[in-house]
Amino acid sequence: MSAVVVLLLFAGLSEAAGRILPLLARRPGMPPTLVAGSLLAAGLVEAAVFALWPLTAWSLAELVVSSPPPGDGLEWTPGLVAPLVLAAVLAFPLLGPLLHLLLFVGVGAGLAGPLAAASGLGWWGAAGCVAVAGVGLGVAVEAVRRLVVRISAPRTTEPIV
Repeated sequence: MSAVVVLLLFAGLSEAAGRILPLLARRPGMPPTLVAGSLLAAGLVEAAVFALWPLTAWSLAELVVSSPPPGDGLEWTPGLVAPLVLAAVLAFPLLGPLLHLLLFVGVGAGLAGPLAAASGLGWWGAAGCVAVAGVGLGVAVEAVRRLVVRISAPRTTEPIV
């Protein structure tokens, strides 16, 4: 379990770095402590979202099936989370957003198999649950990101002449 946590934290930090560093390049002169704090906070949020992906997909699968599936749910394993780390490393904008998206689709397809086996859904139903969970979490995080940027954007005042 500790290997999964480390991999999720690494994926979260990598994903955050891919999103934050290009923004920081446009704002030279930011204090290093603010950069490190922003990167750490964003990395922890991204890691938490990654950790919630299987749990959210499992919750959706429970809503879809008529009888609740037995078991504790779907969890990350080192084999399932390793492609997620690769996708997060490739999150840097210059390395290709399309490749990054394709890797996330691959990770989701990898999650669909264990979810189908654990929940009793077919593979396509499980893939749908994984996709809806991933898109829902992604949209929620993007909304929070945009809100934080809007709140923290420097306000320009008009000079009084």
